Amino acid sequence: CRGTLASCLAAHICFSLPLPMLCLSENLLVVTVATKETDGFRRFLRSAKHFNYSVKVLGQGLKWEGGDYMSAPGGGQKVRLLKAALDQMKDEDQIILFIDSYDVIFASDPRELLKKFKQAKHKVVFSSESLIWPDRHLEDKHPHVREGNRFLGSGGFMGFLPNIKEMISNWTGADSDSDQLFFTRIYTDPAKRKSINITLDSKCRLFQNLHGALDEVVLKFEDGRVRARNVLYDTLPVIVHGNGPTKLQINYLGNYIPNIWTFEGGCSVCDENLRPLEALQESEHPLVMVGVFIQQPTPFVTVFFERLLQLQYPKNRLKLFIYNQEAHHKHHVDAFLRDHGNLYENIKNIEPEEEMDAPSARNLLFELCRRDEGCDYVFSLDVEVVLKNDKTLKILIEQNLPMIAPMITRSGRLWSNFWGALSADGYYARSEDYVDIVQERRVGVWNVPYVSSVFLVGGSLLRSDLSDPELFSSDVLDPDMAFCHHVRRKGVFMFVTNMHTFGRILSTENYQTTRLHNDLWQIFENPVDWQERYIHQNYTLIMKDKLIEMPCPDVYWFPLFTNVACDHLVEEMEHHGKWSGGGNVDKRIQGGYENVPTIDIHMNQISFDKEWRKLLMEYVAPITEKMYPGYYTQALFDLAFVVRYKPDEQPSLRPHHDASTFTINIALNQVGLDYQGGGCRFLRYNCSVTAPRKGWALMHPGRLTHYHEGLPTTAGVRYIAVSFVDP
Repeated sequence: CRGTLASCLAAHICFSLPLPMLCLSENLLVVTVATKETDGFRRFLRSAKHFNYSVKVLGQGLKWEGGDYMSAPGGGQKVRLLKAALDQMKDEDQIILFIDSYDVIFASDPRELLKKFKQAKHKVVFSSESLIWPDRHLEDKHPHVREGNRFLGSGGFMGFLPNIKEMISNWTGADSDSDQLFFTRIYTDPAKRKSINITLDSKCRLFQNLHGALDEVVLKFEDGRVRARNVLYDTLPVIVHGNGPTKLQINYLGNYIPNIWTFEGGCSVCDENLRPLEALQESEHPLVMVGVFIQQPTPFVTVFFERLLQLQYPKNRLKLFIYNQEAHHKHHVDAFLRDHGNLYENIKNIEPEEEMDAPSARNLLFELCRRDEGCDYVFSLDVEVVLKNDKTLKILIEQNLPMIAPMITRSGRLWSNFWGALSADGYYARSEDYVDIVQERRVGVWNVPYVSSVFLVGGSLLRSDLSDPELFSSDVLDPDMAFCHHVRRKGVFMFVTNMHTFGRILSTENYQTTRLHNDLWQIFENPVDWQERYIHQNYTLIMKDKLIEMPCPDVYWFPLFTNVACDHLVEEMEHHGKWSGGGNVDKRIQGGYENVPTIDIHMNQISFDKEWRKLLMEYVAPITEKMYPGYYTQALFDLAFVVRYKPDEQPSLRPHHDASTFTINIALNQVGLDYQGGGCRFLRYNCSVTAPRKGWALMHPGRLTHYHEGLPTTAGVRYIAVSFVDP
């Protein structure tokens, strides 16, 4: 190749050889304007570094005077800064790529970019758009194109230094003037267009502007690479620009491009720039202000505080902020603070009687962190969040991102604490990858437009970009939506990670607070949490033939309830207090006559019969079918009740058959601790179970074979839960 690189390019020769293209690559300089280092700018630089672009940044540290061209034309400051920078450059072979940065990502390398630039056969190539902006009166002056976009986009152009210098030599506008209008007038002037040798990248081979083209752009996964593909023109743009109101779409694409996440390798950047905590002394851990929010009656609040206490993080580096709007939960908060409050660096507790609304409370939490120079993070946590992973806080801090949430979901549903996209009116919309992320078929750290319920935000961010004291306040939006709206407007990225399993969120629908232990009734609404709270931890071993006993012939003994379940059921019955008199006449049962009466309360008396049947179907029926092969129960119980035995009331029960196909008998308290004596004797086999274990169930046939009696309780009070089950 003879002569200058510019002349070679103009002649369209030599560039099929690697060496000349390499030389040309060395003459390519990416120039951008960024007065502030934003999340978008860091993403831009990361993509440039990935492909080894040389980047010159203009305007760093300056105040932006170019206007807000999301709503009005602007950007003249960029032209002024570019003109000044180019005046210092003398190499006529220099190729300049001038692009925006906050909403731009590179999808391929300089080699491909320069090849496509050469193929354009012009000295300056602008990005193109299907929409004209900002002056529609110039529409007719745009040259017609055979195929592709007709209108100029000023957010990206490239060309030789002399030609670009000539193009901007006459710029005398104000910083707030429209750069788009300036370049459009040059392009629509035939003489200037010819003199400077300008063309448009009409088919988006170099530049892809997303505004007006969202339906045209899809992700292309191939051979371990991810590209944006324009399906209208079947092109693979090298540069993708989320111009105008398409910031969320460029964020979505930026989760994958360039090779951020691939099917072959998963997330390639999730372990970069981490903030490890392992080697730190306790006193060196970041100081975190933990905000707990209770805004409605919520099940399993006691369990929530147990998990909060179990977080693996130095308590003396945590400040606790509790906002409780619900009087029903005041005793839960008071009990936690009484027993464990002294472990924390500091505590602020806002109680229901203070009548502070939720937006004000959330704003206050952030403000307390802003005022505290030592506050490194705020960890906001709603009480309905079931945080199963006790390393959650450490994991989030180590990701070293300004704002990040752990992904949590609702059991058995696609509901989660993040949105993958927004609708046109700012509400939930499902992104193409939402289901895959929720179901963990795609694992990584994802830039999303909305998070709620649990998230971590940096204290420095609250003192800078998010310094507005009313982030959660709005006349039209819920607090969480108002907050995320403010965050998006500030250009701050919100991330959600599903790289670990963190937990889930409770359903608070239909939660009643009229009973003593309301969580007992949550078997339908929150079955997983109900099981963890009330079903014995060793229950699953039963089905593996590892934990089931047969103390008497055809009598099976297995763990069913936790101690908490036993205590809650007994306390609920005593709270109800309407024990039967133990006589034969009993209007509660069909026929009104009980042959072998007990002192008891039926499950339906406390409106627990539906829940009890669910318990039998889920946890007893499988064992019945396993122990009695060929018998398939529908768990239709004639009677289900709690019996109370006391020496001075009814200490025992005479020999009898149960009116059932089989009977379930669950010990609700502990022999030797709560009572003396008691047990069950099967007369036919002369076999007794005299030391029933709390929470364990005896299952035995009811009619014909297992004639049995209740042995005397000699001291204390014994409680058992009994079910007569028929097919």
